[in-house]
Formats: sequence, C-alpha cells, structure tokens
Amino acid sequence: MKEFKADLHIHTVLSPCGSLEMSPRNIVQEAKKKKIDIIGITDHNSTRQCREVSREATKAGITVYTGVEVTTKEEVHCLAFFETFDILDAFQQYLDKHLPDIKNNTDLFGYQVVVDESENIVYEEPRLLISAISQSIDQIAAEVHRLNGLFIPAHINRPKYSLISQLGFVPPDLKADAFELTKHISIEDFLKKFSYLKGKTFIRNSDAHQPDLIGESFTTLKMADTSFAEFTKALAGIEGREVIV
Repeated sequence: MKEFKADLHIHTVLSPCGSLEMSPRNIVQEAKKKKIDIIGITDHNSTRQCREVSREATKAGITVYTGVEVTTKEEVHCLAFFETFDILDAFQQYLDKHLPDIKNNTDLFGYQVVVDESENIVYEEPRLLISAISQSIDQIAAEVHRLNGLFIPAHINRPKYSLISQLGFVPPDLKADAFELTKHISIEDFLKKFSYLKGKTFIRNSDAHQPDLIGESFTTLKMADTSFAEFTKALAGIEGREVIV
C-alpha cells in the first residue's frame, strides 16, 4: 500500500464564493507545488468545471475525484463524488432539476463561470448556486448511491450549513460513506462530544476558495493506487486500505 496526500474539498471559479483566481490551471499548479496527489473538485450545486480541472490535472500527474458540494433542503452542505463523467452528468441533471430558479446577483455573491484551459469564460451559470436544492439529505444520499457515488456530509462541526448545526445531530440511519471535519477540531475532541460516531470514517480538507489555501488541510489515503475503487475501499476501511487524518 502507498500513502497519497488528498485535498478533497476545493472550489473553482464556478462557485460564487470562489476567487476568480481558482481556474483549473491555477488549482493544479498550486496542488502540484504542495505535492498533493489527489484533489476533489466540489463546487456548490454544480459539476460543470470538473472536466477541465481533470484535463489539467492529468497533464500534471494529479488524480481528480470529480464531485460537488450539494446544499440540501435542510441547508446542510454535503460532498458527493462520482467515478465517471457520464455518471457525473447524470447527477448534474438531477441538480438542474432541483435547483430553484433564483437568479444570481454578481454584485452580492460573485461570478459563477466555467473557464477553459486558456481561462476563457465558456459558460456562466444564471441561477444562484448557493441556494438549497429542493431535495432532503436522505433523498440526495439515495440518489448519490443509486449512481454508485460516495456521499460525505461536509464540515459537520461547523456552526453553519453543517449536518449538526442544521439538524442538531447525525441521524443514525443516514447512509454516509464518511464525515468531514474542519481543521479546527481533532477527531478525539469531536468524539468526546459525539461519542455515538465512534467507528465512523472522517476526512479533513481545505475547503479552499483561493489558491493559497489549497492543501492547508488534507487527508492521507492509504491505498494501492489513486483509483476511485481504491478510494471507496479506503473510506470503508477494507482490504488494508485506510484513511489517516
């Protein structure tokens, strides 16, 4: 088994809160500089920048897990990752169907653009991507798993837009493949308060919205290689694969 450095929660120029410096090229260059092996692209409620980041990352020898940060009806932020572009496109159709028709105000929220390898704008999302979609956390988890994806509630210890801040607890029947913590709390201290989550898998990432924050927090994945199948095994802790935070 090998150990791979992974930052699995990174926003691009497509997220309204993402810096316009977060182009595919800049993200990959920063990840390369910080010796990150795997990055996760997780824009708010959209997967449309994943392909270009993947193309840039392939040239640099970096693996990309393509995904999204979904805002549930309860306003819980959750990460979802998918193995292929075809599956990613299927989930994008689901997001488009359930994202409310609230127009983005660029003066208030920022631009929501997709750029190509030359950083030319090729698409601008008109709807506000930080809106909550019309699906519950259980419905979203079910759809992610129907598509053989991985479902991970994001930054669950945060005081806003987290599973615990919005619901007050982690439902025991929630089908989650892992849970994300921020850099501000250790797993040990978190489990002192939420002991019923002992034995669960935790990851930690940067949630970077600007280049210099990429890799600020990261997860080490012990796996045979960086494939999606190995990532799935690592989250499940099977066959010698594991997550180290």
